[in-house]
Amino acid sequence: MINHYGVWVPDQFKAHMSTQGQLSGMSFAAKDVFRLKGHRNTAGNPDWYAEEKPAGETAESVKLLLDEGAALKGVTHTDELMFSLNGQNAHYGTPVNPAAPGRIPGGSSSGSAVAASAGNVDFGLGTDTGGSVRVPSAYQGIYGFRPTQGAVSSHGVIPLAQSFDTPGWMSRSPEVMRAVGQVLLPNVDTWEDQGFKKYVMLEDAWRLVSSSYRALAEDVLEALGGIHYTNLHADDDLQSWFETFRNVQCIEIWENHGRWIERRQPSLGRSLAARFQLAKTIHHETDHSEAYEVLKEKSAQLFNLLTDDMLLVVPTAVGAAPSRDFEGPQDEARRAATMQLTSLSGNTGLPQLTVPLGWIEGGPVGLSFIASYSKDIHLLKWAEHQASTHDLFVPARVQNK
Repeated sequence: MINHYGVWVPDQFKAHMSTQGQLSGMSFAAKDVFRLKGHRNTAGNPDWYAEEKPAGETAESVKLLLDEGAALKGVTHTDELMFSLNGQNAHYGTPVNPAAPGRIPGGSSSGSAVAASAGNVDFGLGTDTGGSVRVPSAYQGIYGFRPTQGAVSSHGVIPLAQSFDTPGWMSRSPEVMRAVGQVLLPNVDTWEDQGFKKYVMLEDAWRLVSSSYRALAEDVLEALGGIHYTNLHADDDLQSWFETFRNVQCIEIWENHGRWIERRQPSLGRSLAARFQLAKTIHHETDHSEAYEVLKEKSAQLFNLLTDDMLLVVPTAVGAAPSRDFEGPQDEARRAATMQLTSLSGNTGLPQLTVPLGWIEGGPVGLSFIASYSKDIHLLKWAEHQASTHDLFVPARVQNK
């Protein structure tokens, strides 16, 4: 496999697919956290790879895709231990953003997103904990989907924080997004073209982005039939949503990986080392029961707000992708701001689809739609229908490197 964009893990592997099925003729890439029988995962870190044993079985989600005829073309790089949103890896490098080569690709599903964005494969399979499918999709101007929590099996996937981890997928094509969903998601028979009638902009979220970003979104929503507006409760804000997400995420990250980190003392990029130290501190100093109780309270708020015919509309990230040398305090501040947005679906487990919106300040941005619980297939079919009917959600063009 030619590695023009720096996405492929070089290890050889074999994956046997069906000769026919719903995805016959399609190809995909899998993030290097999905177990493949006989393959050793890096999880983005050479110390992890050094201790990794070949997998005894293939991840359930990958098996479903192979059984339906999809061809696995390769394994793709991820951010270190899946704990970033940038796509920068201190050990394996930074894949090239095909839409904006001077900018980061987004992570941690960076490699799979780039493979899909560049057209190397029909779709990329990744994981999303705090935005790791949604953010790279937005930064590259493609479609990205985080399904309802628990709807797609995580069996055979290296965990980060299990309350939020989910497989997700990315593509340049809404038709492909829907086709993959019909394989990976529980079957939903009913669909009406006008199944979603209200598009509601969450004002708390749109205050985090530029006026030009908002104007692009409002133009699209007017074309779809009009806009409604809402806010979070008066005694609530998105900063508290991020803190709720961060506390539970850090508790689970340290429970999953803390013992290994302290024993192995792995080589970590500077920002990753600081992030794991924060996870340790929060794990030790936070009341775990209270953290999970607050998480339930946050979920209830959005569940009560959304109805089956409504889509909540938010920016996918706070802007276009930063430059490839972006790091330091600015990086952490931007990550925290973006995760105020991504924590809405993270805390609630609701399905979220990001679609290509347009360009702001030289880079692509995404528009996200959050649906009510288990409306995954409805949301994917809705996007496919709207893209073809209104000529909207056009993927970003691949640029010369």
